[in-house]
Amino acid sequence: MSAFVSGLELSRRFYTEAVRPVLASSYPDLPYSAALLGRGSEVLGFDDEMSGDHNSEPRVELFLRKEDRVRHGASLDELLRREVPTQFADRPTEFGVHTVRGYFLEQLDFDVESEIKPRDWFTFPEQNLRMLTAGAVFHDEVGLQKVRDRLGYYPRDVWLYLQIAAWWRVHPEVNLAGRAGFVGDELGSALIGAQLVHDLMQLCFLMERQYAPYSKWFGTAFSRLACAEELSPLFGNVLRTESWQEREEALMAAYAGVAGVHNRLRITAPVTTGVEQLWGRPFTVVWGDFPGALLAEIKDPEVRRIAERWPVGGIDRIRDVLWAACDRRRLVALFDSGTW
Repeated sequence: MSAFVSGLELSRRFYTEAVRPVLASSYPDLPYSAALLGRGSEVLGFDDEMSGDHNSEPRVELFLRKEDRVRHGASLDELLRREVPTQFADRPTEFGVHTVRGYFLEQLDFDVESEIKPRDWFTFPEQNLRMLTAGAVFHDEVGLQKVRDRLGYYPRDVWLYLQIAAWWRVHPEVNLAGRAGFVGDELGSALIGAQLVHDLMQLCFLMERQYAPYSKWFGTAFSRLACAEELSPLFGNVLRTESWQEREEALMAAYAGVAGVHNRLRITAPVTTGVEQLWGRPFTVVWGDFPGALLAEIKDPEVRRIAERWPVGGIDRIRDVLWAACDRRRLVALFDSGTW
């Protein structure tokens, strides 16, 4: 069996050995950029031997200046289809010819030549941001990497607000694993516990300033975070519990672990946590005012305006439903309306 070659490396070779020579020969003075980005496990760096069974073509996205795309786009596309092999390393090949502005309009429904406002950041699907900033740029003469750098991660105040939203996905739910179990619904309690683990993991991505990928690679990407060695056993304990009482204890330990990471990173002033019983019910939770501490750090008036509304958060749940680029304007209108 031949050694596994990652899709990223295969695409790099495809560009270097098959695409670049054609461009150098027929368009030696044409400025362009070439990259692997967008969809695919190989872009994220998580592909393996199994990934080659579908949608794992050696591919390259080419980017031209607007005037060059108008002047040469059709002829360049025809040349590449004629001269570039349709098979490379025994796999079908793929390429595209774009402008930088046009490509990102297609992927995000956003004009990268304009200012990125908070409402824009809040309406970009996180997994798409990861796909567009991962992969690799093989050659860059038309400013592709500059755009990727702009999208590299959320501005500070947006980042703080997204953590508020993430904490509020945990806070109202954390006692419900016990409440469901108390009436004999262990399955429901386990589902709540699993969702809370997911939400705490999402917080970890935010705290370490890493975009989270879609579900297939969410756990894999989490395992590469700095906090994963400490927190993975705590999260695993929650998922392995068989009673709501055990689950409650495991969730408190997991919450405390994430709280400790927050405080060690000094994202805000230290937050004190304590054990509480909401409304005097027999369910104990660990609680800390992380949303309040994060809100105190936000300076941008537009972000504060959004953060001070109620309910705060729920952004990812909305984006999970309205994820396509064409849906983004509906989300922008939601943030602009002030009625949600």
